[in-house]
Amino acid sequence: MRTDEPFLVRHADLIFALKTFAASMLALVIALAMDLPRPYWAMATVYITSQPLAGATSSKALFRVMGTLVGAIMTVVLVPNLIDAPELLCLAIALWVGFCLYLSLLDGTPASYVFMLAGYTVALIGFPSVSEPGAIFDTAVARLEEISLGIICASLVSTIVLPRSVAPAVAARVDSWLSDARHLSQVVLLHEGTSESRRGRRIKLATDIVEIDTLSTHLAYDRLTDPNVVSGLGEIRLRMLMLLPVIASLEDRLAALGDEALRRQPELKRLLEDLAQWIVSDVGARQPAERVRAMIAERQAVLDDSTSWERIIITSLLLRLRELVELSRDCRELTEAIAENRSVSTLDLTFHSEAGAAPVRHRDRGLALWSAAGAATAILICCGFWIGTGWPDGASAPMMAAVACSFFAAQDEPARFIRSFGLWSLVSIVVVAIYLFALVPGISHLEVLVLALAPAFLIYGFLIARPATAGTGMALAANTATLLALQSTYSADFASYANSAVAFFVGVVIAELVTRIARGVGAEWIANRLVLSGWITIAIAAERRGKHDRAEFAGLMLHRLGLLVQRIAFLSESDRRDADSLVQLRIGINIIDLRRARYGLAVSTISVIDDMLDQLAAACRNYAGGGMPHDLLTSVDRALAQAVKDPNDRAREDALIGLVGIRRGLFPDAPAYRPRAGESLAA
Repeated sequence: MRTDEPFLVRHADLIFALKTFAASMLALVIALAMDLPRPYWAMATVYITSQPLAGATSSKALFRVMGTLVGAIMTVVLVPNLIDAPELLCLAIALWVGFCLYLSLLDGTPASYVFMLAGYTVALIGFPSVSEPGAIFDTAVARLEEISLGIICASLVSTIVLPRSVAPAVAARVDSWLSDARHLSQVVLLHEGTSESRRGRRIKLATDIVEIDTLSTHLAYDRLTDPNVVSGLGEIRLRMLMLLPVIASLEDRLAALGDEALRRQPELKRLLEDLAQWIVSDVGARQPAERVRAMIAERQAVLDDSTSWERIIITSLLLRLRELVELSRDCRELTEAIAENRSVSTLDLTFHSEAGAAPVRHRDRGLALWSAAGAATAILICCGFWIGTGWPDGASAPMMAAVACSFFAAQDEPARFIRSFGLWSLVSIVVVAIYLFALVPGISHLEVLVLALAPAFLIYGFLIARPATAGTGMALAANTATLLALQSTYSADFASYANSAVAFFVGVVIAELVTRIARGVGAEWIANRLVLSGWITIAIAAERRGKHDRAEFAGLMLHRLGLLVQRIAFLSESDRRDADSLVQLRIGINIIDLRRARYGLAVSTISVIDDMLDQLAAACRNYAGGGMPHDLLTSVDRALAQAVKDPNDRAREDALIGLVGIRRGLFPDAPAYRPRAGESLAA
């Protein structure tokens, strides 16, 4: 712990624990004063909703209210109408939970909490209410009031008492990311370090950008953040999406040239050295970006049909260097504007997204469907056991199956997390038993009750504040508050408590067993699906002739890459190499670059490029591991031979940068391109 850090940072975990406990007690006291039927739900909601950063708490709170409202309405619709057919009621609730979980997994953003809550809220309200269906409306309204009260208390305490804004956390991560990207650029331009060390830096940047995106989604709900900061960080994000593939492309072009070619071109080598120094220099010590772009332009040469592969590679390299300069300049300008709280609309930015891209996320519909089916099946099995045995307290089993399946469906191995949840639930059951039958009976004042609850719930809050133990803390806090079932009067009965606790645990166990069957595929299966999804996305881009926004495509592929690198150990050697080098991302962006060239190319050139894109799309759709077909290399070289002699200078440049990127991405080990009478001699 560093003593020079701000107080809120040094003691953030303890402060969060104290704030959350205070908010939960406030919610409990108000719920008791309002004589709500289940005041402990207000207390539990505080722990489910609260996050260390105020914006994250606000976004989760908003979505929890919306999800609870939808779930309450659906409960009022289902229970009274199907109460005389318990089998149909159980089926309807199971299908609803599964449907909402499916939508939640497809969304993948903080807003997905709306769908998840809308699903399992029906189980939480509906199953315990089957014995009193006539009171379902009052029960649903009371549950909405209790949860809303907990959310309001959590949000107020989070934003008023020593609040921690999301913006500084995002800005710090962005600054760190940009610094790492600048140093990686310098290492690449100077060809320093080993390929393994550069690979490690590249993968770290790809992983970090996904984490920054996740954190940034809460900015819109952070009332402490200035709108200029939000818009500025959004603009920086677009450039971050493009920086990483540009850096990877530069490394690839320099590898294609080799050290011998650079020794023969001392001016190019000097340009790379100057740019490497420029990229990491402080703002005051840097040359203007316009002068650096002019230095790059001086090295450009006119291309024709006799141009060597080395000259084509150098031209492609120079074009990517220009993009690196423009992106770096924009990031510096935006960083300064954020620091000075200036609007980004006043800046003269170089890079502009083609369609104002929003964050795009990978969606696996098949995996979402399996997870939803598993949740519905677990609920139905619990319901069958409950109805078949006539268990009076059996409602807790399908209720907990719905919660457990929903909470952990997004994980690679959800059954393992459900098991951990179940084990910590056992700890909660023991803790609650000590409270209910040893401590609470002797307490007659609310103040004493608060003091008695403090040790356990302060520990829970401290665990939630730490990422490594957040899941454990959440399970302990939510389950303890729910099972404790604090009311205005003490009415605990050991037999009833034991029955509810057993049903509670049975639901978790059945959820784990069913999930192991429905989702027994593991990380390797998911990793392979991610790889295949990437090739399908490239095929679609080729078939549509690059009609995608570059930043949207980069956002999708980087999100997919961030998911993939977490499972990279399960990939084949060739797929791992492709992921390390951002091959799929680079190929897709180069296909999109070809679209820009289409507006100026000759009809004959466009025809050859389109034939190549059709072959590329077919090869990507049929990808089964290993290399691409040799005929595709011949087609790429034919397109290069046609593009290099196109009369339109600007369109020719755009076409070349795209075609060279596609060739190097798909066939990095192929011999140098050597056109002869429009044919490829590459073997």
